[in-house]
Amino acid sequence: MDSFKTLQDSISSALVSTTRSATRISGADIPFQRSLNPQLGDALDSQNARLLRLAQRLLENAAASSDAVGPKLPDVESIDNNWRAVVDVIDSLLEKADISLDEYTGVVKRLSPAADQVRYSRLTSITQPKHIVKPQLSFEHPPMNYATGGFLPLLTTKPHAQTPLQECLKAFQDRRGREQYPHPYQKEIESYKYPSTLYEESTPKPYQPFETTSATFVDTPEALASMLAELKTAKEIAIDLEHHDNRSYIGLVSLMQISTRDKDWIIDTLKPWRRRLECLNEVFADPNILKVLHGAYMDIMWLQRDLGLYIVGLFDTFHAARALGYPGASLAFLLDKFVRFKAQKQYQLADWRIRPLSPELLEYARADTHFLLFVFDNMRNELVAKSDFNDPEKNKVQYVLEKSKECALQRYEHPIYDAELGFGKAGWGPILAKTPVQFTPQQFSVFRAVHKWRDDLARREDESPLFIMPNHALFSIGRAMPEDTVALFSVVQHVSHILRAHADSLVSAIEKAKLEGINGPDLHVTLQRISDLRDAEREERLQKSQFISTPAKAAPTVQHIPSPIVQPNQHRTFVDGTAPRATSSQFWGSLWSSQPGEPRKFHSSLDINLALPLPPLTAEVFADGKVAGELSPTLQKPIFIPKEERPAEDQRTDIFVVKQLGGRKRKHVEAAEELTQPPSLDPMIDDEIMLDQEEDSEVIKQQEKAAKKAAKKAKKQKEREAAITDGLDDEAFDYATAPSVLHARDAERGEKKGSKKNKKDKKQDASFNPYAKLRDAPKGLPRTQKEKTGKSKTFTS
Repeated sequence: MDSFKTLQDSISSALVSTTRSATRISGADIPFQRSLNPQLGDALDSQNARLLRLAQRLLENAAASSDAVGPKLPDVESIDNNWRAVVDVIDSLLEKADISLDEYTGVVKRLSPAADQVRYSRLTSITQPKHIVKPQLSFEHPPMNYATGGFLPLLTTKPHAQTPLQECLKAFQDRRGREQYPHPYQKEIESYKYPSTLYEESTPKPYQPFETTSATFVDTPEALASMLAELKTAKEIAIDLEHHDNRSYIGLVSLMQISTRDKDWIIDTLKPWRRRLECLNEVFADPNILKVLHGAYMDIMWLQRDLGLYIVGLFDTFHAARALGYPGASLAFLLDKFVRFKAQKQYQLADWRIRPLSPELLEYARADTHFLLFVFDNMRNELVAKSDFNDPEKNKVQYVLEKSKECALQRYEHPIYDAELGFGKAGWGPILAKTPVQFTPQQFSVFRAVHKWRDDLARREDESPLFIMPNHALFSIGRAMPEDTVALFSVVQHVSHILRAHADSLVSAIEKAKLEGINGPDLHVTLQRISDLRDAEREERLQKSQFISTPAKAAPTVQHIPSPIVQPNQHRTFVDGTAPRATSSQFWGSLWSSQPGEPRKFHSSLDINLALPLPPLTAEVFADGKVAGELSPTLQKPIFIPKEERPAEDQRTDIFVVKQLGGRKRKHVEAAEELTQPPSLDPMIDDEIMLDQEEDSEVIKQQEKAAKKAAKKAKKQKEREAAITDGLDDEAFDYATAPSVLHARDAERGEKKGSKKNKKDKKQDASFNPYAKLRDAPKGLPRTQKEKTGKSKTFTS
């Protein structure tokens, strides 16, 4: 025992001496110690290297399960650029280590997870995507990511048809020359007449209690047939979809909810036999059943793309909310307004591919349609109450129905990639239009090449382009143009496993685009070309469908005036009565002409036609001693009056005098008129004479001043008399003229403000001045004297 005590004391003393030595060394200058003792410098370097290796091993172990990717080779620039990120990681690791040590030693008691934390963890596991097998791999008809032609409707039969199916599948050419197929139910939707009950108010039908009812899950053909039989007996149904597009290129309809007045269904649309759901067209296309959806713009196209379903008789509550002017138009807002039901919108971002669905997801999905028919009843009554059926502009019901028809007529098209101009939702044009950037031709070429590479990889792997690489990474790569994978991973902060696996091919695409971009197109030239093409398409579309011709008004006949050129888009109006907006000014007629992409050219011709008629410019207008007379009211012919026949200037009515700027104010002029001007003078004619007479103006100023003083005195007298009349014997206290503490002596002597005083009065008034004693305070230090060139004043001889 004594030997152990002795050993412990010796170790403690050695540690103490070592700690003191280290403290002294750290308190001194390390570079000085290195220069004094080279062996110390070598020891410090070896210890630094050992600590760095330990830190590197800790970081590798901590980041083993994360997606963080660092430089494979030592790169000083990468470490300097990402030093802040390294510091953040180390700080978080040290903080976690401190917490774990505190819990282990008992300084902090380990807390059991609370109920809300458990609920949050369950929510996180539901909403965040999991590594599950893609359901589209088992579909009988997998998604067509490489389709280039028009989208052929998936219909095999057409219930409730007015036009046979074969006639609806004839291809046509769109405005860009691409093959497309028409909407198979276009005629049925356009000729559909909504029931008369939509134009009448009625008592809303109550919904079934949400807590005591449940939805029927449809995932077998037998359950589908049973649901279809019940839906055929309904008069109104509510429909909603849940869509997933994070791990699929074109997206997947993962769930469908349908509700009647009495029952709810949830249909699994990820079954391999999902195309059999086409039988629901017997209900969806039935004109005797009203279909209520909210925000159905994308739902209409998703139903066409995945299931071959079309809706005839749509009522969109989103457009009803807009027509009624609600502050919000979301489904959650409507449920809260009419039902007082709080929708758990955090489940909206859930991964709806998960099977089996959790009770939380099932309840959320059912709530979207369970109350929708009751919401529809209330909104219909409000639309009818606020509509004027005799005025089409105030017929809110008709407005909502027309917007719903337009939504139902939307037609799905395959996402065709346009590498040259970036048209379409899949192209680079939409994201480039939202982000103003300045790219060189090489950077612009790299940006387009990376975007094309991402789209090709997303189609091949059936992944969302945003899952492979976010849009901001495209711009970062376009600016940096990385030359290898190390530089690529330093530019793209969050690297997906797909990008990591195909990084070499992306670097090759970047190198190829850099070479092609040397003589490639400029960004601004390409954007101008795109703008010209869109303007031409817009002009063509307006002329074909959105314009109605109106008779042109007859222009007044003017002699020797060329008739104006009427442009093709003149004398036309939109359907709503507003005038169209031209792409360029037509005032100068054909004087200027240009083609898209070319500079404007001037036609030097004497025959200039203007869009607006102007009076003729003849030689008489510019002749010496001649002045053009008045034009006749009908603009038939100019009338010229000889000089000897003209009336005197004071008798002419076509001459007016602009008042001199900076003259006296209007109220001064009025006062002068009352005091000095004779009644025969006209102030509008003789104003300039009055301003030129300086002597009269001085007299006028004095008289104005006297008149103001007399008016002010009379006004005060009237106020005193009124106060006495009202029973107020004492005069009102006037704070403006009352003597103050500082000027009490002045008031007693009757002196004016600003008069001079003798020294004795100043001493007497000092007692009333609260700041007088401050004069005896010590003075502050003078300003520091600046150094001047020459000898310094610090040392004197």
